[in-house]
Amino acid sequence: MASLPSPVIANTIKLESEFKKRTTTFPSIEKRNSSSTYLDKGFDALSLDFREVESSIYVPLLQKCVEKNSFQEAQIIHGHITKSGTQEDLFVMTSLVNVYGKCGVMEAARKVFDKMPKRNVVTWTSLMSGYVHNSQPESALRVFLEMLENGSYPTNYTLGVVLTACSLLYDVKFGKGVHGYVVKYGLEGDTSVGNALCNMYSKRPGYLESATRSFWRIAERNVISWTTVVSACGDNGNSAAGLDLFSAMLEDGVEPNEFVLTSVLSLCCTMQATDVGLQVHSLSIKIGYGLNLPVTNSLMYLYLKSGRFSEAKKLFDGLEKLSLVTWNAMIAGHAQMMDVAENSIVASRNGTDALNMFLRLQRSGLKPDLFTISSVLTVCSNLIALEQGEQVHAQTIKTGFLSEVVVGTALVNMYNKCGSIKNASKAFVEMPSRTLISWTTMITAFAQHGLSRNALDLFDDMRLAGDRPNKVTFVGVLAACSHAGMVDEGLAYFDMMKNEFKINPVMDHYGCIIDMFVRLGRLEEAFEFVKKMEFEPNEFIWSLLVAGCRSHGNLELGFYAAEQLINLNPKDPEIYMMLLNMYISAERWKDASRLRKLMKDDKIMKLKDWSWISIKDKVYSFKPDDKSCTHHQEVHVLLRDLLEKSRNLEKDNENQEMEDKETRVHHSEKFAVVFGLLKVQKPAAIRVVKSTIMCRECHDFVKFVSGLSEREIMVRDSKRLHRFVDGKCSCGDFGSLL
Repeated sequence: MASLPSPVIANTIKLESEFKKRTTTFPSIEKRNSSSTYLDKGFDALSLDFREVESSIYVPLLQKCVEKNSFQEAQIIHGHITKSGTQEDLFVMTSLVNVYGKCGVMEAARKVFDKMPKRNVVTWTSLMSGYVHNSQPESALRVFLEMLENGSYPTNYTLGVVLTACSLLYDVKFGKGVHGYVVKYGLEGDTSVGNALCNMYSKRPGYLESATRSFWRIAERNVISWTTVVSACGDNGNSAAGLDLFSAMLEDGVEPNEFVLTSVLSLCCTMQATDVGLQVHSLSIKIGYGLNLPVTNSLMYLYLKSGRFSEAKKLFDGLEKLSLVTWNAMIAGHAQMMDVAENSIVASRNGTDALNMFLRLQRSGLKPDLFTISSVLTVCSNLIALEQGEQVHAQTIKTGFLSEVVVGTALVNMYNKCGSIKNASKAFVEMPSRTLISWTTMITAFAQHGLSRNALDLFDDMRLAGDRPNKVTFVGVLAACSHAGMVDEGLAYFDMMKNEFKINPVMDHYGCIIDMFVRLGRLEEAFEFVKKMEFEPNEFIWSLLVAGCRSHGNLELGFYAAEQLINLNPKDPEIYMMLLNMYISAERWKDASRLRKLMKDDKIMKLKDWSWISIKDKVYSFKPDDKSCTHHQEVHVLLRDLLEKSRNLEKDNENQEMEDKETRVHHSEKFAVVFGLLKVQKPAAIRVVKSTIMCRECHDFVKFVSGLSEREIMVRDSKRLHRFVDGKCSCGDFGSLL
């Protein structure tokens, strides 16, 4: 693209002194047309007799083609124009260029334009506008340069179209050149030009100040001006400034429209400013947008994200007509609430509600789009709802969404979190194209399932494909090395990340390296590595060290790490339970008593242990020592039998630790797993979700059951997914800390 001539240097390209007085639209049709016979009786190009038509009627007839989006009828009128000799009429031919552009046929528009013996600024602007309308902004800018070289003079409307093209291209450099023309000829106060400038600058990060400056220079700011600058604040990560501008807009007496209301509600959502959102809700009702669908969708999303389910549902139920956007807002809102739920039970309830909404959507007759599919697959991932996920997968094949990279990545993630690494790998291989997120998701999946070599090979494939890894990718790579005990390789990748890719390590990277040392019992090296960290270790790091010391019997280092962990005053009840069990195992009763007091003073709640299993779209939940569970007698008989067999196998183990009273009860996952053995037919895997981390005794029990029953058992606890096959777990026996 050629650069824009400087408005200061290129003196041969000047604007007419009175160009502000020029019209920015086509001349009034009423003034050019005294005959409305064809319009009155209904327009049909096929019935048009060019011998009876005056040239003045062509423009309104062409406008009808725009309204009907009929390229074919415009062609017929074009033929009549040619036969009648009216192609010399500049006004008519400019209208024809405009019609072809609005109908999406730019080849025809350009052909008409090139054959015109003379052109005015409206003709040039019509062609530019057509290219912008048809998402060809590069062509629009080329036409603008042609116009300048031709000596024609742009109007404010022309400059607005050019700035819109720059916005679509994110081309601030060219836009600044146009801005130079705007400044030179004193047009910054023009509303349409100022709006276009503000919009253009808002599209590129780092130009919010320029966008705001352009906004304040507009002489008569309209609602579009305010909407543009408020949205610009949101797009550039300054939500607070956007809300301040919205307040200034109201003080200025400008009544909001649906676009600025939805933008402001989006800002409220980002800032979790629910109180402001409530006021915007009241305002929207007051000015007549109470039933406006886009505004209602934004309100629902805000209420869902802030946990106000009843308000969101009230809005949802009050809508007479539900659009796909509305359904998507509700489904995505419930899906996101799973991540911020206060506990896993609430998260499960949110996920189940989202799946029920998806079923209602399908029964409504509307067809889900790729955003719906990706949201539902995320829900299935979090619920370990493999059967429902497979059904959604089948639907994506039928609807053609499987080719969408966002859906393919969601499928990989769903199968991974549901424990089916084979299907995850198959979904990844079948993706027609991949993004960095896709590669990272699959690398992480292999690492989580203990397939370290696969993860590292895939990392090499990704680099060969030309994709540059990011921080998250290296977390997956380092986790793979950690899982396999590949210390030298792990440290080499750590150095590669810092030196070759210039990525500064974060806590997760350090955690992977420390986990790697700890798994191999190289505790002194782990502590030395902690000393070399660029920042203070957090709860995660000290928890790894405590667990490693406890696992490898190094109590001295373990108690040192425990004290450091307690000094951080963590709020996670599971950390306290791990420390408490460690003190009790070592018979350090004073420390155990001190820790219990600390838990009481800090109001650390006792762990709420729940597990659930989904079988044929029905969820069964269990609690510790559950005597009220479904099929109570049958479950307890089988559990007692399995426990007896496991104890007989372990009775020679003299190193079995003393556990706190809380850990000697039968935890909830035992009941869920046994219930699954009774109700889930082979060869289907048993999938259980648990609200807390698995204790060692339960972990060993499920390992034993998987080998004895020859069943694949998956337990997703609060920290990770455990995949038990043939008496072995994918976590390498390092996932149970309590």
